[in-house]
Amino acid sequence: MQLIPLFTGGVALGDVGLLTIDGKNEVLKGVRSFFKKVANKDGTFRPGVPTDYPGNSDTKFSGIAAPTYAVVVHKTFGWELPYEQETIRFFLSCQKEDGAFYAPTGEGDMEQPLAKLYNTVQSVAALKILGKEPRYDPSPVIDYFFQENRFQELPLYTTSFFALYFSAWKDKMPSYIDEKMRMYLKGNQTADGYIGDHVASTFHAAHYYRLIGEETPMAAKMVNRVLKDQKTDGSWSLNPPDWDVHAVFDALFILKQVGGNSRKREIKQAYRKATDWILSCRNPEDGGFSHFPSNEPSDVDAVYFHVAGLVESGYLKPIKGIENEEIYGWGHLMDPEKTYSCLE
Repeated sequence: MQLIPLFTGGVALGDVGLLTIDGKNEVLKGVRSFFKKVANKDGTFRPGVPTDYPGNSDTKFSGIAAPTYAVVVHKTFGWELPYEQETIRFFLSCQKEDGAFYAPTGEGDMEQPLAKLYNTVQSVAALKILGKEPRYDPSPVIDYFFQENRFQELPLYTTSFFALYFSAWKDKMPSYIDEKMRMYLKGNQTADGYIGDHVASTFHAAHYYRLIGEETPMAAKMVNRVLKDQKTDGSWSLNPPDWDVHAVFDALFILKQVGGNSRKREIKQAYRKATDWILSCRNPEDGGFSHFPSNEPSDVDAVYFHVAGLVESGYLKPIKGIENEEIYGWGHLMDPEKTYSCLE
């Protein structure tokens, strides 16, 4: 019932189900329309409809982000990309002989380790979803971070990048990498289950453990804090916008994937409130989403994380029969009852 005012001014109770279905269909229709507006004939995607819009968060950082999220969203719902073969060629063209992928646009320094990691993991996953392999072996990119423990120089929100890579790549994660990552996560986890006092870093820890098929340490305490931190408007916007830009998605993943059955009623209520907040970020004029209500133009980054959040909350349903669902984006399709493992 909370969703009805978003779609209609007043209806009889008997119409509620139909209107909810119509509302969901309208969201999906809008999202697909938005992607058509930002699609380029060379297979790339702009961050937003305005040609001079630089993007935000991932789409601002790397020109590989928007095409990756476009692939993930389209295949989540069984849509064909506007220029699918060109998109495949774009990803393949971004890789160099060193194995790393380099985005042709974006504010990030593409020669720096963080950009190489992000671009390589995203490209390997996107190509896997599209049924293609990279031209060169990307393993040297990952190996670099486990020489002299260089992975510890990365932000805490990158921990699950490595598990996602090995979930998408043909080789499994070596045990020595897993041992180092688990020790690193354990050393950064606090008494309330959080990593780095931030829901994003905590999400990546939960994501890491789900991808290796192990129980998330201190899961109950982690879930307790997520539930406590949700604001009355349904969001988890507790810090500056650039810090909490993906907070709702991150929180919903934790609740869904490690929440278990102990607090089902509270988690269901959290889903409902989060769904209402996400829908308040929708821009009906172009079908996309802003990161925050009335905050900025629609952005492919926001579209992915909000659409994925709506899948996590159960509001939107993906197409049936998706394989390798764990590599789609940041885990919105993962089944909490299923065990995944990227380990040797």
